Amino acid sequence: MKTKNQTINEMRNSTKALLLCGVFASVWYTALNIFVPMLYNGYNVASQTVSELSAVGAPTKTVWVILGSVYTLLFLCFGWAVRIAAAENKHLRKAGNLLLLNGIVSLFWPLAPMHRREILAAGGATISDTMHLVLAALTVALMFLAVWFAAKTLGKRFRVYCYATLVVFAVFGMLTGIDAPKISVNAPTPFTGVWERINIGAFMLWMMVLAALLWRREDAKIHNENKNRRRGQTKLVTSRKALRR
Repeated sequence: MKTKNQTINEMRNSTKALLLCGVFASVWYTALNIFVPMLYNGYNVASQTVSELSAVGAPTKTVWVILGSVYTLLFLCFGWAVRIAAAENKHLRKAGNLLLLNGIVSLFWPLAPMHRREILAAGGATISDTMHLVLAALTVALMFLAVWFAAKTLGKRFRVYCYATLVVFAVFGMLTGIDAPKISVNAPTPFTGVWERINIGAFMLWMMVLAALLWRREDAKIHNENKNRRRGQTKLVTSRKALRR
């Protein structure tokens, strides 16, 4: 029969494995943004948004949805791991809940694709485009809030890093927002893809940093619990020897 400490250690090891999903999700999404555009002849990473890779009629729509579902699954696992690792830390638990909610929202992206720019400019927008904008705004808000609450945990250096990440979100989110109306009229947006991907990159990096810090914390807890258990066992053996004398 397993002891209480063994059960706790197994749970912590499971949490560590799930935390790695944050790293895998970041690497996977970054890879998608590198390789999928190569399949779209004429697509420009600098001037076009990520959403245009899955737009109605885009040649990469199907592959993006399929591969993107892997990212969503990894993201959900990471959000759950953050929530578990938070334990009694209410701010970190809120961050985990927000990440989970963000992952749930991501499940709806395939149901609300945008149309290509030329279709939008010709007046072909539908409810799908409206829902796409709603999902985009909700996703950004959840990202911002998750980083904000996580900033209140894990020490001063991480807090400063989180605030720097939020500044990046604000600056490049504003630049992306300025370009947004131009997309619907098929006007030039020479750097909107750059602005958006800087924000995405900042969030991917933040996820990896958070995953690494929480993984190290869980590992330290396992080490300390094992050390205390061995110390207790040593004291018990010593006590028994003393009684025999």
